[in-house]
Amino acid sequence: MRKLILASNNQKKIKEIKHILGDMDLEVRSLKDENIDIDVVEDGITFMENANKKAREIRDYLISRGEEKFLVMADDSGLEVEFLNGEPGVYSARYAGEHGDDAKNNDKLLKNLEGVKAENRGAKFVCHITLINYEGKSLDIRGEVNGRIIEKLNGEGGFGYDPLFYYEGFNKTFGEATPEEKNSISHRGVALKELKEKIYKVL
Repeated sequence: MRKLILASNNQKKIKEIKHILGDMDLEVRSLKDENIDIDVVEDGITFMENANKKAREIRDYLISRGEEKFLVMADDSGLEVEFLNGEPGVYSARYAGEHGDDAKNNDKLLKNLEGVKAENRGAKFVCHITLINYEGKSLDIRGEVNGRIIEKLNGEGGFGYDPLFYYEGFNKTFGEATPEEKNSISHRGVALKELKEKIYKVL
């Protein structure tokens, strides 16, 4: 079975990806599973740049320790709000300054949208995935889902901005949706569905 290493230390994201790819003939492994203690600096100005950098750095490390016949998958994802000219964008995970502080990030987003009417609170989640094999052959995929930002947190599920992201098709936030519902239409779900159709190109 081919090993697929996820270039991430975000345990919630890893769980979501493993769930979506669970029916594939791949051994899905996290960086922690592989004893890789590397935190790639995400200094790109686009989701694609960050995903590319993460995938290639982890691939290079695995090659340096003699690994072969593996795949590395990296994704960079975030929220783009129209009224805020695409913010928080690539800074989504560290919007309030500290990486991964969902509560502070959500607070900052709500403050920046204070007084903005519902019709002007349009937003989209974006996910860019880079898949690269041990030989260096790669595949890039982008997924998006449109919604809007509501005025207060709603729902305990998901992570990040999910409790603020209202999806019309479900008539509820991603925070209220079940994992199965969210994964069926989310930015990451859309991208991973396309990845499953194209992965043969790098196997």
